[in-house]
Amino acid sequence: MPFPVKSFAAAASAALICTTAAAQQIEVESGTTKPVRLSKAASSVVIGNQNIADVAVADPQLVFLTGKSFGTTNLLILDSDNNIILSTDVVVSVNSANLVTVNRAGSAYTYNCTSDCRDTPMIGDNDEHFGKAVSQAERTKALTEGR
Repeated sequence: MPFPVKSFAAAASAALICTTAAAQQIEVESGTTKPVRLSKAASSVVIGNQNIADVAVADPQLVFLTGKSFGTTNLLILDSDNNIILSTDVVVSVNSANLVTVNRAGSAYTYNCTSDCRDTPMIGDNDEHFGKAVSQAERTKALTEGR
């Protein structure tokens, strides 16, 4: 009995959709943004863990992925028919070229020494050091937002 051509075409299309929906992982450094261009218009965009990365939609075929904290999460982008356009892991790394970590009495203190050394909160740092840096960053953000 001959194989129906329509069935083969449908199966081939389904296989193609499944393989093109998955992608290589996207790598982005903490504190930087990377554009992600899409093959077709997106309707829904979901990031797995917003503490690690964030995503902003510029237009239906362009999103911006911003690294927030060291780690791995995932990104799902769907079209208007809820078909997956993109499903990928997002790996956020830290550009350590200018980072200096001081280990003192079993506690870590991380600084960014690009031009002069400033506190840089890193997971694993001394709680007081980390809290002070995060608190200052939050207060600075509140000032710039006019709160």
